[in-house]
Amino acid sequence: MDALFIGQTYIDVTFLTDHIPSGDDKTVAQDYAVSFGGNAVTAAFCCAKLGVVPDLLTSLADDWLGRMFLDMAAKYAIPVHGRKVKGSSLSFVIPNNGKRAIIRCRDDDYLHPFPTLRLDGCRALHLDGHMGDAAIHYAKTCRDMGALVSLDGGGVRSNTMDLLEHIDVAICGERLAEQLNLDDKGLLELLKAKGVKIGGVTRGERGMLWYDESGTVRVQPPLSIPSSAIIDTNGAGDVFHGAYMYSYLARPALPWESHFEFARAASTHKIQKLGNEAGLPSMNDITSVMQSFRPAA
Repeated sequence: MDALFIGQTYIDVTFLTDHIPSGDDKTVAQDYAVSFGGNAVTAAFCCAKLGVVPDLLTSLADDWLGRMFLDMAAKYAIPVHGRKVKGSSLSFVIPNNGKRAIIRCRDDDYLHPFPTLRLDGCRALHLDGHMGDAAIHYAKTCRDMGALVSLDGGGVRSNTMDLLEHIDVAICGERLAEQLNLDDKGLLELLKAKGVKIGGVTRGERGMLWYDESGTVRVQPPLSIPSSAIIDTNGAGDVFHGAYMYSYLARPALPWESHFEFARAASTHKIQKLGNEAGLPSMNDITSVMQSFRPAA
């Protein structure tokens, strides 16, 4: 096992439309995509596509959507360690002018305890905060064995404050800062106080505010991409996480600035595609983005 990712699985149905019907109204979407979804899950698929295949501990139902998800994972040779739920979770995603609206149907009522996995050779763990008991257990275990522990801090969950004490790299969304009544710099200070070695706050079109190995706060600007090229921003953050995890696993000697520049190019590729699977970048895609777009001033 090179790495372990833990999170909640969704099947994402993403569609483009300029009108949401109500009542007895109907409309025809311009385009649609059906793909895997979920923060750590999408990150795992991204990491696998780039060349380092992680194991995935995630919710799994014995229904047709669950079997479809297993087919998706098999395509990327991802070993899935399922934690049983009654029904698969769904997301309906509507991209709109660089934003996206989401309706989620989630089953996270786990029917059994999380599985105990052998971590021989595991070099990194990535969490999205879902499956909180498993997240805490494996974060402590991986930290003790010297593996990197990464967190996608998209929002406050039941054990976020406890979990942060076992995290090496935490890249959070602005929503987390808002929920904690902090500004972006305040959230970085909280991460430092919790012992997080590398911390950041992603801010959409304003890039990322983060601190490096020395604790110095820095700004990573976004790449300048025309708005006309942006199709679907959903999953861009998940691809960002999956790409920096790949970069760390494949090139551990590089500084985190380099891992995040690689990840920025990966997420820039994603926003030009509809749906998560179509937006997974190859190495050639990332090289092309780096050559085509410059950091915003």
